[in-house]
Amino acid sequence: MKENADRARGLDKAELNKELKEGLEQTFRLRFQMSMGQMDGLKKVRSLRKERARMLTVLRERELAAAAPAAQAPAAAAKASAPEKKAAAAKAKAPAAKAAPAPKKEPAPKKAPAAKKSPAAKAKKG
Repeated sequence: MKENADRARGLDKAELNKELKEGLEQTFRLRFQMSMGQMDGLKKVRSLRKERARMLTVLRERELAAAAPAAQAPAAAAKASAPEKKAAAAKAKAPAAKAAPAPKKEPAPKKAPAAKKSPAAKAKKG
């Protein structure tokens, strides 16, 4: 089993995709034969499924390996600056705790609503 995984790791991306496509076609043919009653054993179908999973795993490993260096650089920078940020936050909290609380603002007085004119006053105007 380890030999199969090592063999898959030795292939490049184009060869892996080609093998995956051929494996799918072969699996389809075998399943078709099984449905027609022409094939008795499942051993070949199982081995094809496992081989396909190995190839997909190798492709995923390569994808993650390619993404890892890009993700590690910002993460390393963030880890390096994390102690500095904690120290700055502690300094900022210390004076704020000692300082007197800011005085509360009183709400502005509400304006009185405008007086409504009576219907009689409106009639005199017009």
